[in-house]
Amino acid sequence: MSLVAEYLISALLLLGGAFTLIGAIGLARLPDFFTRLHGPTKATTVGVGAIMLSSVFYFSANGAGIGISEILITVFLLMTAPVSANILAKAAMHIGVKTMENTEGNPWDQ
Repeated sequence: MSLVAEYLISALLLLGGAFTLIGAIGLARLPDFFTRLHGPTKATTVGVGAIMLSSVFYFSANGAGIGISEILITVFLLMTAPVSANILAKAAMHIGVKTMENTEGNPWDQ
């Protein structure tokens, strides 16, 4: 494996780990349901995508070929995370989950 490939894989792993950590911290620290929803759906999706992409690069650089299962997992993750976040937010709006007191606007009251 070349040095450039190792640097690329390491950078993707560090980037993925950083985004996943930021998403987890956001999930734990943000004040209400709607702001907590951003942590796992935005940052963690990018983090896991970068980690999966580094796995694809690692196994293709070692001669095992491009792993179709890893690519399919990444595509499935990138397609389902926004949809599930939207469904969770709509369900929370329907049952009346409270927001923070300084949240501006109520699009579901219109």
